[in-house]
Amino acid sequence: MTTRFENGIVVTLGNNNRVLWNATVVTDGELVTAVGDSAEMKRRFPDAKSVDCSGKIILPGFICSHHHFYSTMARGMAIPGEPAKNFVEILEKLWWKVDRALDEEDVLLSAQLPLVDCIRNGTTTVIDHHASPAARDGSLDVIETAVRQAGVRASLCYEVSDRNIMGGGIAENERFIKKVGKGDGQIAAMMGLHASFTLSDDTLEKCVGIAKQGEVGCHIHVAEDLADREDSLKKYNTTIVNRLNKLGATGKKSIFVHCVHIDENEMDVIARTATIVVHNPESNMNNAVGVTPILKMLQKGVLVGLGTDGMGSDMLVQMRCAYLLHRLANRDPRVAFMEAPQMLLQNNAEIAGRQFGLQLGQIAEGLPADLAILDYCPPTPLSEANFLGHLIFGLVDAVVDTTVCRGKILMQGKRILSMDEERLAARSRELAPKMWARLQELQ
Repeated sequence: MTTRFENGIVVTLGNNNRVLWNATVVTDGELVTAVGDSAEMKRRFPDAKSVDCSGKIILPGFICSHHHFYSTMARGMAIPGEPAKNFVEILEKLWWKVDRALDEEDVLLSAQLPLVDCIRNGTTTVIDHHASPAARDGSLDVIETAVRQAGVRASLCYEVSDRNIMGGGIAENERFIKKVGKGDGQIAAMMGLHASFTLSDDTLEKCVGIAKQGEVGCHIHVAEDLADREDSLKKYNTTIVNRLNKLGATGKKSIFVHCVHIDENEMDVIARTATIVVHNPESNMNNAVGVTPILKMLQKGVLVGLGTDGMGSDMLVQMRCAYLLHRLANRDPRVAFMEAPQMLLQNNAEIAGRQFGLQLGQIAEGLPADLAILDYCPPTPLSEANFLGHLIFGLVDAVVDTTVCRGKILMQGKRILSMDEERLAARSRELAPKMWARLQELQ
């Protein structure tokens, strides 16, 4: 079906970003057919379905480079005992119990609900990192089903860890990587790994071998907390990045998440191997682990993207948080105005391109039709020259009205079309207390 998303302000992004007023994006199937003046597009495509975007701004769909769908059911859950006083205790008291308490239906709902949030926030592509030791085998198929139902794009993996007898996950990753192959443009696969301090050399070597054979990257948390770095120095007499590089886990398709506690030598290794880093500012602040040195990494040519780490699915919020955090951390009001939007708009698109083999993050003829259409009436002139100012100080508070992925309208008029949000939330409210009860029984 050919559709005209018309009468809006179109921001194309890409190397030759254009801001087009009273403009139209025409889609046909999964691709953009044309972009231009609304009157001209109506003459050229008179029979196309019309979606009026007056009073709205049309952007490429947003991309999240690191998410944890499975964390959804922890929302609102009380944690017994003394509050966790450091990051390792957060894992032990919360997340390592949450993932063990999930059953198969929990896994499905825990994917469906954040996917609804993605659609509601105009996020059309997600790179997820999953764990559910008690419902491990086939769990990636369950999440794939949810993704296809939602209509977005997702790269999936299972978190391999040596931390408990039920952890495992190597076979689940290998099975899914073989099943997905090079992907179909909607689903991709990676080799999921927890972190250096929960992985032996033997486990890492097995996982890296499978990843290389499947021509995929490794998706691993790196130096999120100082405890991870100290563990590597004590056990292996080397830093985490050097350990991972020695074992072959670096590379153009691999994602090193966080990288809060790395040194300049490690940054150089990451840059030299073209390994991806994903920054999760809200999560790092929430866990009080420190501030990722993204400005240094960007200066060294590291591809640094932006994720949520399961904190949510609103990428504009993450961008604004990164902007403010790094100004404060560096005590310099001159920084992050360019870098924070770059991570979201340019770098995340390149990261997704490495995963899916598609040119995302841009509205142009012949490219994928992934759109986020937001209510926005600019209070001052808006052009290519000052778009970032509107992005950081205006669009971050705008509401997404319509979300399009692969040419399909997933939400219109703020109503989710691909999923029954109320039914899913109601079912989750039934199951969450049962999951919480199982969690309380875990040691």
